[in-house]
Amino acid sequence: MTVLVTGAAGFIGFHTTRTLLARGEKVVGIDIVNDYYDVSLKEARLAILSESPNFELFRDDIADKDAVEAMIAKRPDINRVVHLAAQAGVRYSLINPYAYMHSNLNGHVVLVEACRKLAELKHFVYASSSSVYGANTKLPFSIKDRVDDPVSLYAATKKSMEMISESYARMFAIPLTGLRFFTVYGPWGRPDMAAFIFVKKILAGEPIPVFNNGDMRRDFTFIDDIVAGVIGCLDKPALEVDGKMPHRVYNIGNNKSESLMDFVAEIEKSLGKKAEIDFQPMQPGDVRETFADIDDTRRDFGFDPRTSMPEGVAKFIAWYTDYYGVT
Repeated sequence: MTVLVTGAAGFIGFHTTRTLLARGEKVVGIDIVNDYYDVSLKEARLAILSESPNFELFRDDIADKDAVEAMIAKRPDINRVVHLAAQAGVRYSLINPYAYMHSNLNGHVVLVEACRKLAELKHFVYASSSSVYGANTKLPFSIKDRVDDPVSLYAATKKSMEMISESYARMFAIPLTGLRFFTVYGPWGRPDMAAFIFVKKILAGEPIPVFNNGDMRRDFTFIDDIVAGVIGCLDKPALEVDGKMPHRVYNIGNNKSESLMDFVAEIEKSLGKKAEIDFQPMQPGDVRETFADIDDTRRDFGFDPRTSMPEGVAKFIAWYTDYYGVT
C-alpha cells in the first residue's frame, strides 16, 4: 500500500518522504511548488526524492478540488496520509492572509473530504503548530491547555484545522491525528526561518534581526526528531474506544525551552564568526517562549527526541556550507 505526503517538496515533507522511501514504502507526493521561498531549493529536494522508483509526484494545489479528487482516483492504493502542505510563517500572515485561508483551510477540507472516500484509509496525520497556544503563559505547553487565544491568523488557521479534523472524525470515524510542531530546524530547512536567516547574514557580514531584544526562548526541535515523531504517530492510528471519536492531538517538540541568544551563540561557534546583532522589539503575532510537554507523545508512540541544540546547529551548518559551497 501507499502513503500520500502533501507538501513533499517542503522541509518536513521532504525529510518525511525520504525516510518513508528508505524503509521501503511507496509514496505519492503532492506539491504545487510555489514561490513562497526559493523554488530551486524545493526542486533540489524533489530531485533527490525522484531518484526512487517508489516516488510519484503530482504538482497540484491541495485546495484544487478537481485536481485532488483526480489524483485520489488514480491512486486508490493510498491507505495512509501525512498532510504537511500549508502556507507557513506567522509574519507573512500579516501580509497575505488570503494565502492562509486558501491553503490551510480550503486545502485541508478538500484533502480530508477526498481522502475519506479511500476504501483502505487507515490513518490521516496532519501538521498543526505550537502557534495554536497563542498567548498561553503556562509552561510547558500541554495538549490539555485551552487554545482559543491565537495571536496570529496562522495560529487561527491551524486551530481551525484541528476543529475541522475533529468534526470529520466524529462524522465519518476517520482516524485523524494532529501534530503540533515546535520550532523545526535542520538540513534542507526553510530560508524564512531563524537558523537559515542567521547563518546567511552572519556569513555575509550583515546584522541579524533578534526580536524582543533577545529575550526569547524556543523549543528548538531538530528535523530528524520531528520525522521520527511523524512516522511513529503514522504507524499507530487512534482507535475508536467507548464511542469516542478517533481523533488525537500531540506536541512534537524537544521538551526544552532554550534561549534564542544561546542558539545564536551555537551558530557563531560552528561558523567561527561573530554575529552583529540588530536588537528589535517584539513583532506582531510572535510569542516570547515556547516549551512542549511531550508526556502523551512519549506514552502513546514512544517519541524520544535525541538531538541536542548544539549538535543540531552543527549539522545544519555543515549542510548549509556544503549546499551553498561556502568555504
